[in-house]
Amino acid sequence: MNGAFEEDDSLHSPIEAFVFDSKVMSFPIKAHWHYFAELIYVLEGSALIRADNTTQTVRQGEFILFHPSSVHSIDRADESFPRYAVLKFDINRLTLTPAYAPKLRDIFRYAAQTGRRIYFDDKTAKKLDCKRIFLTCTSEISNFRYGSDLVLQAEIYGLLMNIIRIWLADGMVINRSKIQSKDDYTIENITEYISGSLSDDLRVSGIAAHCNLSYSAFAKKFRDRYGISCKQYIERMRIFKVEEFLLFTDYDLNYISQETGFSDCSHLIKCFKTYKGTTPRQFRIDKRGKETAEL
Repeated sequence: MNGAFEEDDSLHSPIEAFVFDSKVMSFPIKAHWHYFAELIYVLEGSALIRADNTTQTVRQGEFILFHPSSVHSIDRADESFPRYAVLKFDINRLTLTPAYAPKLRDIFRYAAQTGRRIYFDDKTAKKLDCKRIFLTCTSEISNFRYGSDLVLQAEIYGLLMNIIRIWLADGMVINRSKIQSKDDYTIENITEYISGSLSDDLRVSGIAAHCNLSYSAFAKKFRDRYGISCKQYIERMRIFKVEEFLLFTDYDLNYISQETGFSDCSHLIKCFKTYKGTTPRQFRIDKRGKETAEL
């Protein structure tokens, strides 16, 4: 690929949302690519955007989509300094799809392969309520609150479904048998399986089998892609789920350990302290106050 690879952090941040101001931040954005899908909505000014073989001026009130692995760059289109909202997300972690439809990742892969439009004008953006969606997601990321993950996913699902409807109106045909991927997982989407199975007794050997790889080949590929071992990934994902239980519920550790795949309370406490540097009880006290910290 003719561009630098940009590391993404799908473990800690499967969804990112922020506002980029080219007046005060490093700009222009040189050609790069990443495994995340990305959407950019221009709040002020104009941006000259190159995505693979497409060059497009995106003006205030318009937005553009970058598919995963698309090489793209962003520069000034005129004398203005563009200010734009960004949504980046791991499309492999968006798994809520109706029974009659292929998975989102497969639809978007097919759209990329068949050259479906990625630029949307201000009338379309306004119809899709883009400005509110982008700023809502930015606010939810900045002020993590109860249900923020669900709000973020709901907003992104709604926007992506409307984009798919536009492609359908443009003539794209979603033939499930034609674009449905195989049931086999790959290194790129195995996190989908892991996320949905955290309460189970996950074994790396079993996960490797889902990718049709030997244990050693899978372990190497996983570390190359995510920067940590699969076992560490599973533990960290479980810790994130524990954090949510501690922050937003009053369940005790027995219940939380069962729901997050730890063998027992002792195992949960040991792992939590390793990753967070404190006990679950102290974490709840620090975050919520003593009155809600009974475990």
